[in-house]
Amino acid sequence: MIQQIDHIGIAVTSLAAAIPHYRDALGLGEPTIDEVPTQKVRIAMFNVAGVHIELLEPTSPESPIAKAMEKNGGRGMIHHIAFKSDDVLAQLATAKDAGCALINEVPVPGAHGSQVAFLHPKSTFGVLTEFCQH
Repeated sequence: MIQQIDHIGIAVTSLAAAIPHYRDALGLGEPTIDEVPTQKVRIAMFNVAGVHIELLEPTSPESPIAKAMEKNGGRGMIHHIAFKSDDVLAQLATAKDAGCALINEVPVPGAHGSQVAFLHPKSTFGVLTEFCQH
């Protein structure tokens, strides 16, 4: 079952350039930094009252983030919204039964030891949707 919005993913060309804006200009404090090899990204995660802002920097031109940014003229952008769930497999089954196209049939490793799975934006009104379980 969906428990809350977990995070909003924002694709950036450089964590080094983006972190100071979120940390200093917006006053979000220090982020945690992690690398997610399965998605070919480095991330900076800011906690904003239990909802996270996740900056994603591609580590390879082959990463899904790099490809999305390329389609966006090489610029950063809001990339996805993630919902925290207590059972990602059940969420995937519910979404599939409702006609959503799944990018992941089963969860894959995500940031900070989480399990994540994505729904294709073609079936979610253009919004890449992620389920995550911590």
